Amino acid sequence: MILKIRVILDTEENVIRDIAIDGSDNLEDLHNAITNAFGFSGTEMSSFYISDEEWNQGEEFPLFDMSEVPGEVTQMREISIKDVLDKKGDKLIYIYDFIFMWTFYVELIEISDEETTDLLPQLIFSLGEVPKDVPEKKFESDDSLSDEFDLDDDDEYDYDPDEFWS
Repeated sequence: MILKIRVILDTEENVIRDIAIDGSDNLEDLHNAITNAFGFSGTEMSSFYISDEEWNQGEEFPLFDMSEVPGEVTQMREISIKDVLDKKGDKLIYIYDFIFMWTFYVELIEISDEETTDLLPQLIFSLGEVPKDVPEKKFESDDSLSDEFDLDDDDEYDYDPDEFWS
């Protein structure tokens, strides 16, 4: 089974790569295909995350198990692509390089029952150039921040900062 996967870099400009890959390959193979397609070395820490229709981040599949309890998480090399992308429209979020946080949206756009070949994975479409600098992230929250504490709450304890530090 051949999977056609669209990978979109989270940036203002359109930077898109479509990759054909064998569904029985593992997520580490997809990681390597993505880093090659976008011109990265592939040596930085990275993870895939299951995602839903709204691109909410779910279960993590890291390149390396960095958990406190070995074997607690499923690593990329331990799970096949078809186990997480099994129907058209399934989505993953891919984070490459945890310092710079290159973020990619990964979506299964086509499934073919054709025989796989040694030519896979293969870059089959490319649009746009990867920016030299990491796109700035805009972090937003659905919850408004509120402070339930009143700065004058210390008065009920007769708090005097001058006495505290003397």
